[in-house]
Amino acid sequence: MTTAAYQIRTQADIQRIEQTPLSARDLPKSTYELIGRSAQRAPDARALTFLLQGSDDEQPFTLSYRELFAKITQTANAFHRLGLGKDQVISFLLPNLPHTHYSIWGGEAAGIVNAINPLLDTEHILELIKASKSEILVTLAPFPGTELWDKVAAMREQLSHLKAIIVVDLANFLPQPQQTAIKAMRGPLPEGVLEFDSLIAECPADFLESQRVFHPDDIASYFHTGGTTGTPKLAPHSHHNEVVMAYSMSLITSFNEQDTALCGLPLFHVNAVIVTGLAPFLTCSQVLLATPLGYRTPALIQNFWKIIERYQVTFFSSVPTIYAALLEVPSQGHDLSSLKYALCGAAPMPVELINQFKQRTGVRLIEGYGLTEGTCGSCASPADGELRPGSIGLRMPYCEVAIKVVDEQGQYLRDAETDEVGQLCIRGPSVFKGYLKAENNQGIWLDGDWFNTGDLGRQDADGYFWLTGRSKDLIIRGGHNIDPQMIEDAMYQHPAVAIAAAVGKPDARVGELPALYIQLKPGYNSSAAELLEHAQQSIHERAAVPQEVWLVDHIPVTAVGKIFKPELRLDATRRVLSDSLADLGQQVEITVSSDAQYGMTAQIHIHQPRDDWGAQAQQRLSQFKLQYTLLSTP
Repeated sequence: MTTAAYQIRTQADIQRIEQTPLSARDLPKSTYELIGRSAQRAPDARALTFLLQGSDDEQPFTLSYRELFAKITQTANAFHRLGLGKDQVISFLLPNLPHTHYSIWGGEAAGIVNAINPLLDTEHILELIKASKSEILVTLAPFPGTELWDKVAAMREQLSHLKAIIVVDLANFLPQPQQTAIKAMRGPLPEGVLEFDSLIAECPADFLESQRVFHPDDIASYFHTGGTTGTPKLAPHSHHNEVVMAYSMSLITSFNEQDTALCGLPLFHVNAVIVTGLAPFLTCSQVLLATPLGYRTPALIQNFWKIIERYQVTFFSSVPTIYAALLEVPSQGHDLSSLKYALCGAAPMPVELINQFKQRTGVRLIEGYGLTEGTCGSCASPADGELRPGSIGLRMPYCEVAIKVVDEQGQYLRDAETDEVGQLCIRGPSVFKGYLKAENNQGIWLDGDWFNTGDLGRQDADGYFWLTGRSKDLIIRGGHNIDPQMIEDAMYQHPAVAIAAAVGKPDARVGELPALYIQLKPGYNSSAAELLEHAQQSIHERAAVPQEVWLVDHIPVTAVGKIFKPELRLDATRRVLSDSLADLGQQVEITVSSDAQYGMTAQIHIHQPRDDWGAQAQQRLSQFKLQYTLLSTP
């Protein structure tokens, strides 16, 4: 396999790369073989550097490629000894640790890895363990300030089917005498629980005891998609999906042995696993694993530019909310010359934020686009070519991307013309073959084998793709489709705005009206009225001007840092219902939630209601599209 650097400036460069078919690229048959090749090519190169606290002057934990591959091999052998077969599943419930990488790649070498978001509630974690039919669970040992073991302990009776629960002990990263003191204070591990480091230490590090023969179509992993509420869907990835994705990503990033990629996004998400994991491992680059909680560690954000300077970081990937936070940390006086560029993936980046970031830091910021179903990335701005702020760039090598026009029932009509808006669809060797549960696969394919991402977009004459909205994020005002990003881009021009999120609030007359949530920058003061006036002056499409601005302390985000709009839509509905029903009693309590069967549902409790409250409530609620339950207390 060649890892020669390619300069991608235009669509023609991608087509030139693809003149050599993947079958001629000598790609590894598995992720295990991929990392093994790098360990042979550059055994002493630094593969992984781990920061526990996010300080620029702490002593890091480091592994060479030889050492990393040995740990992965030991982990695979430990799972094999516990009875894990190639079609059986190990789940991990971990923060970002070296052991998370051992579990991912060792798990894929032994069987199938199921990544679980540690921030999910216990009920959803249990659901994912059962849905994946997991045989083994890897999580954290009890440790001060962490709660993962508490979640697992609460589920243990329902996890009796597991072959093993293995725990990673954070105390092992601490110097003496702290390590011994914490272990003594905690006492022995719970009965029947295996300790990770001790377990793998008993296993060989230089060969797979299973003698497994890998096939590219073997399933390597399950990643869940669907947010933090509702039933997540499991997307299986084959070894070929992940290897091709890492190769395609390496062509975009042009990583080499001198590069260091900082990982601050969580390793249960494909962005961190591929962009700042497997892709640099393919090219013998260094991965800087920046704290267990990544960007959610305040010290990492505060020391970010110092860490970039100390470790000569050449690349990092993040999301708009993190870039907004980094704008508040002065970068002046730090040598950032090692940074080739930064990538914004997982969520659209407001153009104003891109401009501010470049002005403040001098760092070139490229945009990317991808999703779990595509194993990670599908489009990216050309790092060596023209950047068009607001565009997600060109399609990646060996990834097909197209815009499809559909009818009112969502059925394929034709391919879109240049600059015509339609459904953004993907296909190719990095695209999965469907969700684990067959019932989740209804309507996901268009025009044969094209996966419908649910995003709306267009492609310009030069091959650049532009997102114009997401089907479910569009605000539909009386049949008028409003792109929330247009509203948000205008609000980021206001100096006090840290994060802006536009959603539709229910309206009896036109269905939805745009409403705006604003989180202010620390130390800034601004009123809702002032921000509304800014919106009126800055947004030129009258129908898109927000009808209301709500100032909040914190806009909800997913564990990856993407704004979590489903929660905002529920809150907007609650606010509208509260205003509509406020006069029907002394106090009105409303809880709005999403339901897989009924959509949006509301629980409404009216205290000391007025005499005609029931009829009035039903009349007013009939104007809104939701299921509801009415309760009253005299």
